[in-house]
Formats: sequence, C-alpha cells, structure tokens
Amino acid sequence: MNCSILSVGTELLMGQTINSNTFFLSRKLNELGYNVLYHFSVGDNPDRLENIFKTALDISDIVITTGGLGPTQDDLTKEIISRFIGKELKLNEDSLKKIKYYFEKINREMTDNNIKQAFIPEGAIVLPNDIGTAPGFILNENEKIIICLPGPPREMNLMFQNYVKPYLAEKSKYIIKSDIIKFFGIGESKLEWILQDLISNQTNPTLATYANEGELSLRITARGKSLEEAEKLINPIKQEIKKRLDKFIYSYNNQSLEEVVGDMLIRKNVSISLAESCTGGLLVSKLTSIPGISSVLDRAIVTYSNRAKIDELGVKRETLEKYGAVSKETAMEMAEGLKDITGSKICLSITGIAGPTGATSKKPVGLVYIGVSTDEKTFYYKYNFNGSRNKIRNYSAMTALNIIRKIIEKY
Repeated sequence: MNCSILSVGTELLMGQTINSNTFFLSRKLNELGYNVLYHFSVGDNPDRLENIFKTALDISDIVITTGGLGPTQDDLTKEIISRFIGKELKLNEDSLKKIKYYFEKINREMTDNNIKQAFIPEGAIVLPNDIGTAPGFILNENEKIIICLPGPPREMNLMFQNYVKPYLAEKSKYIIKSDIIKFFGIGESKLEWILQDLISNQTNPTLATYANEGELSLRITARGKSLEEAEKLINPIKQEIKKRLDKFIYSYNNQSLEEVVGDMLIRKNVSISLAESCTGGLLVSKLTSIPGISSVLDRAIVTYSNRAKIDELGVKRETLEKYGAVSKETAMEMAEGLKDITGSKICLSITGIAGPTGATSKKPVGLVYIGVSTDEKTFYYKYNFNGSRNKIRNYSAMTALNIIRKIIEKY
C-alpha cells in the first residue's frame, strides 16, 4: 500500500521547527512494508490544507497527517478533513475525561478551548494520547485509510508505536528489511560503475547509494512476507558486493568508521596514541565518542606549532628547517617520538595544510602526511585532499581511522 505523509504547521514552512515526524514515520512505515511515496508540508491555512489533503488522498492508499489537532483556532486538521469527507465531529466523552485528568494531574486550570480536542469524526477509531491532550484518530473511507496524529514528536511517536503500528501491522502482507554497507576510499561514481549490473537489474531487493564526505553507504532493501524471506533475498546480493568491493568495506551493519575502529581496538586490546597538527584533535574526538575506548587509548597530543612538535614529540629542529612541518620526514618523526614516549602498539601522526592559507607552490592546500609507528616499523602516507578547510580536516581524520582499521586487521 502506498502512503503520503502530510505535515501541518506554518512553523515548519518558516523553518522554526525541524520536521522530525516525517523522518520517524517514513522509517517505521517502511519497516512495516508500506511504500512512502510523498511528503507534503502545509501551513495553518484551511484552503491550502484542504487542497493538499485532497491531492494526497487521490494518489495514496494511506494518508497520515501530523499536527493541527490542538486547542487553538489555527488547529484545523480534523475540521478540514471531516468537512471534506462529510463526517460530523462528535464529542468523545472518554477523550474529554482524559483531557480533564491531564490538567488535574499537572495542577493547571483547563480552559474551555481544550474541549475542542475531544471532538472526533463520526465513526473514527480514537487513538489515545498517553502523554498529552490531543487524541488522534483513524478513518476508513472508500478503501482509503486516514490517520491523524498530533504534532509534538514525543506524543506522535508514542501514539504511533502503541496504537497505529499494531493497526497497520495487521493490514500489511509484507515487511521491509534494509541492510546498509559502508565504504571508504572509493568514489560514488566508481562504486556505481562496479555494481552497475546489480543496480540496473534491481527489482527486489533494491539498491541505493548515498555519499557523505568521502564515505559511502549502500542500502540494500528487500520486501518479504517474513524477516527470514527478506534476509534470503538480501544475502546473495550482499555476498556479491563483498566479492567485488571487500577492500573498501568497513561495515555491513551501518556502523560509523569510528565505531568500527574503536570496537576493533578494544576487542583486540591494541593500544594507541595520537599526535595531531592540522586536525587539531578531531581524530581523537571521533575515537573518544566510543564507550570503553579508555582501555586502549593512551593519549592524544595536539602539536600545532613547530615548537610543540619539538618539545612534545622530539622532532628535530633540523628536520623542520630542512623539510618543513608538512613533510613525510616530520610526520614520521612525530609518530616515532610518540612511540618513544608511550610505547603504544600504534602511534599515528597527522600534519598538513588545511587552508585556506599557508600553501606554497610546492605544498598546496590539502597536502596531508600521516605517519605511523608500530612495533615493527615506521612509515607514512601522502594525500592531496580537495575542498574547504573543514572538509580537509574531516577527511584527514577519516583517512587516519581507515589506516588504523587496516593495521588492526593484521593483529
């Protein structure tokens, strides 16, 4: 069955409120096996609301609205919908009792305009609001399903989970299962080219790629009558993708790169220390977001100036004078100095030119060296990144995480 989500509220159109309801509902409806085809947003205007509701109802089997069920004069959703489908609004005594009890519980006087919220279209299924005042409702009209939910996200989420989800689950013949594979070190166009036959011939499962500053996500989505059936459809595609692109894959279950690296460090008990220059602590910030990382992360030093590199890491003054702070020699001496101080199994350094200033003809913006010192050897990587200062810093940190991941795989 095809769905449209209609979000009501002028504040959404003015950018005063983020529409998290649409994100939540789309995800939950897809999990239940429903296709979300359209998102609509409309302000608190009766004519525009009626017109867009008519459009949504014409093109959808299910229309879910959020917002416009409150006590004020501009809360018009159920009034407009009831009038459009020819249903009379009738006072629902149970809803009124719950609204009165809500105000008693919070020790506030209930004004008369709150009674408006207890009026429900004739023949509708009432959806109780367990943490607010405005009830929702479900209408079945001419083989269409209309579901009206309150606008506040906490109220809407709970109402959907407790009452709408069971209702829709009974009507759905399918479930939808999605697996997300994460890649690093490959561009979106190359990824699509390698998988072009799978993408061109997709039916069930379907494949979709998403890019985010160097890392890529590939979503595999299957529809089945059970979770097991959907997984059987996904697994062969997953194995084929692994065969073609395994060296670029860092997660098969939608984990972030820092989650994967942090988990690997902890699980294999590999100690690590970091020395950052151009990234200014961005790398360690990513790693310290992982619970339990303190068991393996010894320290991280931001050595932004040449003096800091000399004082904190023992980089030779002659190295800096001869090769500069952004060089393979300095990157390796930073990593080796950190190794001498900490004895960590992996010591990694980052030095580069994030821009927009500081470049020369021989050292452009985006030039980054990453040095690594392990128990076996010291080595380096050279990169030329493009983009803004923040993009270069972030991509440097992400690349460093990927280097760490590949090193840990050998432990």
